[in-house]
Amino acid sequence: MPFAREASPSAFAAIAGASPVPFWLDSPNRPAALPALTGHQTTDLLVIGGGFTGLWTAILAKQEDAARDVVVIEAGRIGWAASGRNGGFCAASITHGLGNGLERWPEEMPLLLRLGQANLDGIAKTIDSYDIDCGFERTGELEVTTEPHQAAHLPDYVEAGQKAGLDLELLDASALRKLVDSPMYVGGVHDRAGVAMVDPGRLAWGLRRVALQLGVRVYEGTRGLDLANAGAGLKVATTSSPATGTADGSVTAGKVVLATNAFPPLLARLKHYVVSVYDYVVMTEPLSASQWESIGWAGRQGIGDAGNQFHYYRRTDDGRILFGGYDAIYRRRVSPSHDQRAESFALLATHLGQTFPELDGIGFSNTWGGAIDTCSRFSAFFGTARDGRLAYAAGYTGLGVGASRFGAAVMLDLLAGRRNERTTNRMVSTMPTPFPPEPFRSAGIGITQWSMSRADQHEGRRNLWLRTLDRLGLGFDS
Repeated sequence: MPFAREASPSAFAAIAGASPVPFWLDSPNRPAALPALTGHQTTDLLVIGGGFTGLWTAILAKQEDAARDVVVIEAGRIGWAASGRNGGFCAASITHGLGNGLERWPEEMPLLLRLGQANLDGIAKTIDSYDIDCGFERTGELEVTTEPHQAAHLPDYVEAGQKAGLDLELLDASALRKLVDSPMYVGGVHDRAGVAMVDPGRLAWGLRRVALQLGVRVYEGTRGLDLANAGAGLKVATTSSPATGTADGSVTAGKVVLATNAFPPLLARLKHYVVSVYDYVVMTEPLSASQWESIGWAGRQGIGDAGNQFHYYRRTDDGRILFGGYDAIYRRRVSPSHDQRAESFALLATHLGQTFPELDGIGFSNTWGGAIDTCSRFSAFFGTARDGRLAYAAGYTGLGVGASRFGAAVMLDLLAGRRNERTTNRMVSTMPTPFPPEPFRSAGIGITQWSMSRADQHEGRRNLWLRTLDRLGLGFDS
């Protein structure tokens, strides 16, 4: 049964009273803001961006060399952007899933899978070693199909994954509905070890605490304005008044890391490789024990469906369901004005009702959205600039909760000039195809999104446009 194309009137009513604050950040336990940077600072390593990528970079840098001086600047609050408003799926995959990796780097997948699993293990070790209370739980994930044509591809997918060493189990509709009972389900795949669930807000705050304990200087409310050479290093002008953009500080650093995700980067070349799309999420009120029993969701696995326009959903520690995805709205500019979109929230509420009819009439506590960065290959890319004094990682396309730590490690390797397994593989050493300039960029993205939606409505049949992108190596694999 296909998902509805329009929201029901009752769905608009259900979301009407929800808080617009991301659930993970809507907590009295959120730490107090740190002071902004004013005046001039010098440091060995400057990290621009206080999300997961920036925090992991700072922590790994200090763990590698405790004497290294590290500064992090963040324009808003630590973890306030994509790092604090995602679904909390912390995946081992660093290639945006098995399918995307096999399509682009088939000969390197054993290595990339091993590096990804080691990265997830490293995240778990840090959380345990520093006692970060963030609900980290290696639950695994269910990929579910809601159409017969989607299920037809699952045996080949599972076989490829098992050959690569993944712990995957093929499930028919009956077996799947014993784990989670939805009338929409046709079949699925159980990935037992490749995904953990986490509270991303509490993880960001925990990593902030660890960074501070290690001696990192962290400044919130501090935006980088421009980047210039400064002798053997680089100088970044900063402002503690982002609204005015008036410089009132600066940092001179030997090395600089850019970890700004979807936001405009200080390195002009990156604007050709990254576009921002807006993702939307709804969070239910807590379910009662009888409601949980009615949908048969006794485990804690995360769930994602197999459509081109796909949903992701999960349980929270306090018994709610987070339900997100489907709409991915391209915007030319990142702006808070795009964070709330009633049409997307109501459509998600409608789709949740289709997935679990027993929850008809449930209320929603929070609705939120925000920009994520994506690139033409849908997984992170990496590089250096300014004669190796600056490193960047971008393009995570929604799977950055786990892959951001890998990106941090890669950037530190690149800054140090290290040639190792992380830096010499093709995924890391090559760049994605750049996007065309506007207005061709908007037109191409619009045609692609329309074509993917049409494929979902026509048994997965890909039109000429999508088949052309596939031949060019630009095809999307959700």
